Amino acid sequence: MKQAYVSDRLNENEKIIRNTFDKCDDIIIRRFKAGADKNIDMLLVYTDNIVDTDVIEQSLMTNLMNRTDVIGENGSNILEILMSKAISVGEVDRENAFENIYTSILLGDTAVFAEGDSNALIISTKGWPTRGVPEAENEVVVQGPKDAFAESVSKNVVLMRRRIRDTALKVERSKIGRRSKTDIAVMYIDGIVRKDILDRVKKQLKNIDVDAIIDAGYIDQMTEKKWWSPFPQIQMTERPDKASAALLEGRVVVAVDNSPLVLMLPSTLNTFFQAAEDYYDRWEIMSFIRIIRYVAALMALILPGLYIAVTLYNPELLPAQVILKIAGSRLDVPFSTVIEVLIMEIAFELLREAGIRLPSPIGSTLGIVGGIVIGQAAVDAGFVGPVVVIISAVTGICTFVIPNQAMVNGIRLCKYVVIALSAVLGIFGLWIGVLLVIIHLCGIESFGIPYMYPYCSATENGFDDLKDSIVRMPLCMLKKRPIFASPDERIRRR
Repeated sequence: MKQAYVSDRLNENEKIIRNTFDKCDDIIIRRFKAGADKNIDMLLVYTDNIVDTDVIEQSLMTNLMNRTDVIGENGSNILEILMSKAISVGEVDRENAFENIYTSILLGDTAVFAEGDSNALIISTKGWPTRGVPEAENEVVVQGPKDAFAESVSKNVVLMRRRIRDTALKVERSKIGRRSKTDIAVMYIDGIVRKDILDRVKKQLKNIDVDAIIDAGYIDQMTEKKWWSPFPQIQMTERPDKASAALLEGRVVVAVDNSPLVLMLPSTLNTFFQAAEDYYDRWEIMSFIRIIRYVAALMALILPGLYIAVTLYNPELLPAQVILKIAGSRLDVPFSTVIEVLIMEIAFELLREAGIRLPSPIGSTLGIVGGIVIGQAAVDAGFVGPVVVIISAVTGICTFVIPNQAMVNGIRLCKYVVIALSAVLGIFGLWIGVLLVIIHLCGIESFGIPYMYPYCSATENGFDDLKDSIVRMPLCMLKKRPIFASPDERIRRR
């Protein structure tokens, strides 16, 4: 489509704009006279309800119509004169391409045209409705900041600027989406970030060619190298303190407009098991909690499969009294152990999803009451044994220990692969399933960084990154930034 440009004839510009925004009742198009002598024909265009009307009325219309002393004949420099003498808004740009003007209007800016000038002024008048700074809902901490990101990319950038008051913190803005033209902000600390990682991020973002970006999850999925993997390759967070810490480690943060989440990349398996409050409390208790997270992840992956393998193929691995107890609890159960486990696992998944979709007070009640009622009813009816109910409950609780929901989802899917292999091959199948998951994780990389780092290639940073892995050493010992940072800026504490 041929690009259209602003004409020096106001009537022609008005005709083009009205044809473009035909049947768009929220687009305000107003023609008026400006100047002390009312000798300047002008046109004002903006989108209703997403602009700051006070700015338009007081800083723009009032000045243009009543407070300018511009006199003389209309000319090609009229907008330049108005910029210097009449418009009291901080951000004002000149533009002559209609496509860019339309984008600005739909984003909340105001376009001003003048007779005799082949340009338009784009005046920042954004004032769309937004919520204030909310509290974190998904990444709740006991000790630490409570604020969270909102849906405004500008507000999210400010929340990180508030924490990192450094001129080296760079913010590069661009738009993605042919129709949505969603604002994104690529943030990094110049000097700390690795140039190769930054270039990869920019290249991948530039290659995204899609109609619309509605949420940060779109960019997450479109920049993943192994899209078929159940495990996340880009970390997302709703916490400004966590994103700021990632910037200080040399990572790149991508904020997306209309999304309360930002992307932190690159990411490794270890980063998904780190929580914001890990660094706000003493290292002993936080190391203990991290160990619990890794153990919980392993149990969530193998526990149902282990129960199937032991009861069906290798009962000799358990004490005789335990085996007799399990066998006694299954006397009246009409289904095999595999079907029994699948029934409870699917029931738990249904309860989880129902609890998420319902309003918070009802959802929490449903999760507790529904789990108790269904579990007890299933045991009383003889469909499942009480041991399977315990196994499913413990497995579900283990998934809630992991601090990242995307990682939890990956483990939930792989769990069923382990169940299937355990049902066919017993303990041998269980180990095959675990090894397949580990091999898969070893084959993933995130923007050039191995997914299993620092459990592999730890020598790249002198094994220092192992100090912040399963065990979190005291802050005084974390003297180096991780491998994400530039080799010249690895030292953060001397």
